Amino acid sequence: MRFDVLTLHPGLVAGPLEHSILRRAQDAGYITVGVHDLREHGVGRYRQVDDAPYGGGAGMVLKVDVIDQGIEAVRREDSRVILMSPAGARFDQGHARRLACGSHLILVCGHYEGVDARVESLVDEQLSIGDYVLTGGELPALVVIEAVARLVPGVLGNSDSFQDESFAEGLLEYPQYTRPRSYRGLDVPDVLLSGNHAAIDAWRDEQALARTRERRPDLLEASTEDP
Repeated sequence: MRFDVLTLHPGLVAGPLEHSILRRAQDAGYITVGVHDLREHGVGRYRQVDDAPYGGGAGMVLKVDVIDQGIEAVRREDSRVILMSPAGARFDQGHARRLACGSHLILVCGHYEGVDARVESLVDEQLSIGDYVLTGGELPALVVIEAVARLVPGVLGNSDSFQDESFAEGLLEYPQYTRPRSYRGLDVPDVLLSGNHAAIDAWRDEQALARTRERRPDLLEASTEDP
């Protein structure tokens, strides 16, 4: 699977791609990631990428022609173009699963005061990672890349790994333990030491449901609302 990121700050995106799972996935050829500087498509001698908003107001707005040229420079027939935007749909595991079924994602990162509204007509969808304000779309783009890349076959090695993780089945993940067996009066639950895999599976299911009910009841409410 290929990801292409359009940004004014390539360094913000390129750094995290050099570590951990994303680095190994690239080295193994499961994913490829291109990071592209929107200034390459800037206008005029000084490569202008933004301008003052029509009608007045604070800040600068990214130009639609610059972003359009950036998209077209990497677009393929199988591309899906996503604008990282606070006005977008809330990104979740369901979005990650859907996007992982594709083969090419173009992620457009806004910056400054925002992007020309006409950019919305150039993309297939808009995504947000939460209801808070960030300086730009670079960190949200990285969140999308990692969440989607983890679902690409081969990236995690063990296909069961992501199936047991939080949100995979609409629940938080069950608690995990490792050595030492006892630490400062805190003990590993006996069932995990029993060797009874049926009992362990049942305990994990119970714990996942209990954790979700306590910490994220909204997930349970959402599941009951699904048709």
